[in-house]
Amino acid sequence: MPLSVGDTAPSFSVKDTNGSTVNLSDYAGKTVVLYFYPKDDTPGCTLEACNFRDNYQQYLDQGITVFGVSMDDEASHQAFTNKFSLPFPLLADTDGALTKAYDVDGGGYSKRVTYIIGGDGKITHVYSTVKADSHATDILAELGV
Repeated sequence: MPLSVGDTAPSFSVKDTNGSTVNLSDYAGKTVVLYFYPKDDTPGCTLEACNFRDNYQQYLDQGITVFGVSMDDEASHQAFTNKFSLPFPLLADTDGALTKAYDVDGGGYSKRVTYIIGGDGKITHVYSTVKADSHATDILAELGV
C-alpha cells in the first residue's frame, strides 16, 4: 500500500537522466511531484510522460518540480527523454531502493503511483489510480491551476 497523505516523504539520493545526483533535501521549501511508472518507452508510460511534458510549463509557473521515477537505468532514461523531448528529469532507481521506500514495488518494476510532496517534506497528495493520458492535467485541475 502506498504511503499516505501527511506522511514524511522518504529522503533519497539517486542519479537522474544525465547522471547528476538528485537529493530530495535539495528541494526543501518547494513542491515536488514524484511520479513512479513501470518502464520507459512503453505505451502507458509514454502517454503519461508526454502529458507531463505538454503541461510542464504550468508546473514550472507554479514553482513545482516534476520527477519521473522508474527502475530503468540512465541510458534508458536518456533514450526515452530524447525520443519524446521530455523537459524534466527522470530518476534512475536501478536498485529499487526508492521504489521500495515509497512502497510502490510491483515486483521488479515501479507501480504507477504519484506523490506530491509539500515544501515541508510531507506528502500532500497520493494518486494510486492514474489515467496515463490525462494524469498531469488531472493533478493541475485538483491543485486549482
